[in-house]
Amino acid sequence: MIYADTSALVKRYVEEPFSAEFEALLRQESVAISRLTVVELRGALARRRRNREIDAVHESRVNAELAADIQDGALRVGGIGDEHFATAYNLIGRLADIPLRTLDALHLAAAGQLAVAGFATADKTQAEAAAALGFTVHRFY
Repeated sequence: MIYADTSALVKRYVEEPFSAEFEALLRQESVAISRLTVVELRGALARRRRNREIDAVHESRVNAELAADIQDGALRVGGIGDEHFATAYNLIGRLADIPLRTLDALHLAAAGQLAVAGFATADKTQAEAAAALGFTVHRFY
């Protein structure tokens, strides 16, 4: 099983570079996300709508597709709790040489809690941090 952060998962719902490669990975692997991913994806879609990159119909369709993928079990959703914040806090210190952002540290904490082997991302810093933690990294950039 792999964990997909938001930068990778968005490629399933919005056509952009490496979307086909991410879809190919989804056909081969079980995918986990966290509640953080769901909220971040919603925010990313809203930003794209405000920036007129997508319209409201597309935004609504993607939100429905995400909900269907979760309900159908195509995406396993893990929670985010106090223990994830403590782990993220420690990861930022442990990976002090990597400019790890708060939400990226939370994604890594969630992936660790779900005990996944792989980590999918389209973010170079996130990929570096995931590799440093021993995940098999699937890069989409």
